[in-house]
Amino acid sequence: MDRLAGVPAGHELLLRLAGRFPDELLWRLRDWLAAGDTAALGAVLPRTLLRHRIGLTGHERTLLAEVVGPDAPSRRLVEAVLPGTPPAPPAFTAGEPDLAAWSALSVVRDEASALLLAVRDDGARVLLVRDAQRPHLLAAAVARLLRVHGDRVPRVEALSGDAPTEYHEAACTAAASLWSREPVPTG
Repeated sequence: MDRLAGVPAGHELLLRLAGRFPDELLWRLRDWLAAGDTAALGAVLPRTLLRHRIGLTGHERTLLAEVVGPDAPSRRLVEAVLPGTPPAPPAFTAGEPDLAAWSALSVVRDEASALLLAVRDDGARVLLVRDAQRPHLLAAAVARLLRVHGDRVPRVEALSGDAPTEYHEAACTAAASLWSREPVPTG
């Protein structure tokens, strides 16, 4: 299998799992995906879904099968993953930007149309990047930058032009805008 064949499916699946999948693993899987290591992603993802009893929709299962690949050793685990529906999204509020959030702008500004900051009801900060040109690479780059600034578990959601999930829609609705390519109307 081509090393990069599962990258778009992997990015979409990881987006859909935001808020349901352990944050401590989600950023690492995104980093592996950006490096093109779909083999590691395909090995860890089904096991983690089973371990944490996270169910998948039919479409998410199709994405998982694409990421894992037909000849991968963990292929048999894809069918063992529970069926399920995404839970209701958590509540979000606008976040207060800090140096780390502002620094993300240096990575985002040439690759996307907006940078937003939201805080989940559990206190976790989520940076949202809208209309990312290469979302899997951008999410990993911003996450690495946040880690340099001391964020142990960076939560970066790089959205392309596709319809956002309920989780991302709720986050974007509540988020504070840090930067937008479109000029903000005045007066």
